[in-house]
Amino acid sequence: MSALRRSIRPMLLLAQGSKVWPRLSRLKPQVLPRTLGGEALGMRARALSGQGLPQGPKLRTRLLITALFGAGLGWAWLAAKAEKEQRRQQQRTEALRQAAVGRGDFSLLDHRGKPRCKADFRGQWVLMYFGFTHCPDICPDELEKLVQVVQQLEADPSLPLVQPIFITVDPERDDVAAMARYVQDFHPRLLGLTGSAEQVAQVSQSYRVYYSAGPKDEDQDYIVDHSIAIYLLSPDGLFTDYYGRSRSAEQIANSVKQHMGTFHSILS
Repeated sequence: MSALRRSIRPMLLLAQGSKVWPRLSRLKPQVLPRTLGGEALGMRARALSGQGLPQGPKLRTRLLITALFGAGLGWAWLAAKAEKEQRRQQQRTEALRQAAVGRGDFSLLDHRGKPRCKADFRGQWVLMYFGFTHCPDICPDELEKLVQVVQQLEADPSLPLVQPIFITVDPERDDVAAMARYVQDFHPRLLGLTGSAEQVAQVSQSYRVYYSAGPKDEDQDYIVDHSIAIYLLSPDGLFTDYYGRSRSAEQIANSVKQHMGTFHSILS
């Protein structure tokens, strides 16, 4: 039986071959990578090993050139930005000077009773605020901000001292004694200035400060409506800039530093 099966099997394979061979002939031969030493595997090995890529001094040179080019662009952008900001600051300063704010002199008394005029502050940077001692919130807040600016500038020994000044717009109640009590709560160098109604009106008008006393209540108390701004005066005694309520102490301090850095006296 085994001999019979061995003789039949080759005949069956031949019979099936006529059906199988046409299908096999339609199959496309698979493209296989070559052997380990062949071209396909060789290319992969070179890629993994980094062959064909720039290495050594050439790569370092390209990286150095790219870094220097980027640094050059960054420096040029910063220089252009600084120059633009300086031009903007100079244009603003010139426009404010042409507004003729703070022209003329003034005559007031400080909180120690000493007569003061603008010439007393010549050669100093001055930050000045107009308000009144009975102000419930805005004046204390703005004076506190002014003091913070002065303290930030004082922290830099390379900068000149800035003189803080508080001028009242309520001379009826803010006499010398009232000003002395008030300014001591803020800064040891804060100078309070007061005077007669005419003297206060003259200095307020000079700096374009609006103020108006409201109606008195049954206790004879009243609120004074007034402009809210901190003024910067240069060592020449000229009005240089002003800062509204929206400006922070840090922003004001930075602005003062910029003015100090670009200041050139026109009186010397």
